[in-house]
Amino acid sequence: MARLPILVAPHPILKRKAQPVAEVDARVVKLMDDMVETMYDAAGIGLAAPQVGVLDRVIVVDVHEKGEPPNPIRLANPEIVWSSDEKAVCEEGCLSVPEQYADVTRPMRIRVRYLDEKNQPQEIEADGMLATCIQHEIDHLNGVLFVDYLSMLKRNILLKKVQKMQKATA
Repeated sequence: MARLPILVAPHPILKRKAQPVAEVDARVVKLMDDMVETMYDAAGIGLAAPQVGVLDRVIVVDVHEKGEPPNPIRLANPEIVWSSDEKAVCEEGCLSVPEQYADVTRPMRIRVRYLDEKNQPQEIEADGMLATCIQHEIDHLNGVLFVDYLSMLKRNILLKKVQKMQKATA
């Protein structure tokens, strides 16, 4: 496995739509494994392929609690097939918008259809943090960042902070 570089906003790839994978083959499994390692190394709970410069519809998530063993979920071609009318507000952050956080409102519960790492069709129901995380990562596959849910003013403030941090560390 390898740690992949994470793209930071406003990188243009982050605004592009990812393409479905034809199947979960050895290349996609390696991408998933590398993404899991990258996510853990960056202390994240989710990562989408576009964040590492790959425009495939692949995400990985792991919202295990501290003290519990890691429990990564690898999803190819994830599709939300149902979402609750009930909404939840959650403070979100993003590895591609480092050290910036904001409240985002999303459906509280979702059902997602996807291909797993063995190329088998799966469906899971998620609520709470897992539902938020999966929705956040699927947004990345559609070229949407969590800051796109904010007012233009808030979005610009957060993105300017990110650019300032990048310049300071360059």
